[in-house]
Amino acid sequence: MGRNSLLSLSATDIYELLDPTSCIDAVERAFRLLGVERAQAPVVCGLHVEGGVFHIKAAVMDDGGGGSWFAAKVNANFPGNPKLRGLPTIQGAVLLMDAVSGEPRALMDSASLTALRTAAATAVAVRWLARAESTSVALAGCGVQGRAHLRFVAAAMPKLGLVRLYDPDGAAVRGALDAAAELGIVAEAAEDLGAACRVSDVCITCTPSRRPLLGAQDVSPGTLVAGVGADNEEKHELAPGLLAKSVVIADVLAQCEGMGDLHHAIAAGAMRREEVRAELGEVIAGRRPGRTSDDEVVVFDSTGMALQDVAAAVVVYERAVAAGRGTALELGR
Repeated sequence: MGRNSLLSLSATDIYELLDPTSCIDAVERAFRLLGVERAQAPVVCGLHVEGGVFHIKAAVMDDGGGGSWFAAKVNANFPGNPKLRGLPTIQGAVLLMDAVSGEPRALMDSASLTALRTAAATAVAVRWLARAESTSVALAGCGVQGRAHLRFVAAAMPKLGLVRLYDPDGAAVRGALDAAAELGIVAEAAEDLGAACRVSDVCITCTPSRRPLLGAQDVSPGTLVAGVGADNEEKHELAPGLLAKSVVIADVLAQCEGMGDLHHAIAAGAMRREEVRAELGEVIAGRRPGRTSDDEVVVFDSTGMALQDVAAAVVVYERAVAAGRGTALELGR
């Protein structure tokens, strides 16, 4: 590609170029860089409109080889889209730029990248916060994000034996069961989320819920709970009482205070910021402890950080260039 040329990459390009292991490793490195303060804190902006919200997330990260990258993601989240318009809930684009020269390098679909990097973050949390002998998962939310989690959690859990799938939408459950079968994952439908979580080692919620789905009574000792869906201040998946009785690990503490399930726990007076044990990056960097016993319930509050987008986008871009994928768009002419 020449100067003033931008590589356009589709969802298909992203799904075919970004495998779970590479994405998990890239996202883990992003968390580690943040944990050792070698990456700037990511920036978030949210703008509400009728029926939805626009999120803008941006970050800069070095690539470990002397280069540096900037990515800005604009996502539109409109929960009513599937039923009202036949459109996806999440749509948008990621702009990747060289942070040394300032050159735009790629423009790529954000929905697919978001699904994969979010699942990768949960997989990193499983690596670092779940008990080593964990074999079962309860997964709430069987849409695009839930199905992405199947592949990534399986990659992070070599002893995975069973996934229990919960979603009020029966068609979504059937789709997730089919996806699990294609991946060789043993899965079953769960009618009661609380019951499924009480007998699972890892519980993951990736829904657009605005009311708590899980409380302290729904989780057994030693469980890792990953709350993934609360990416704005109105969403709410985990009850304040659950966080208050658990070890809480945030992806980015400042973000979780403003829009994660931690936000609701603090607003309810169930816990204080100072009671959060660590950010995930600090655990990975060895600066703060994560799980300290097999009996602890650990909650990972995942609001999604822009460094994940940079890390995943760089892998996609470099592989696309090497494979000759994508469409070159000429700029500045």
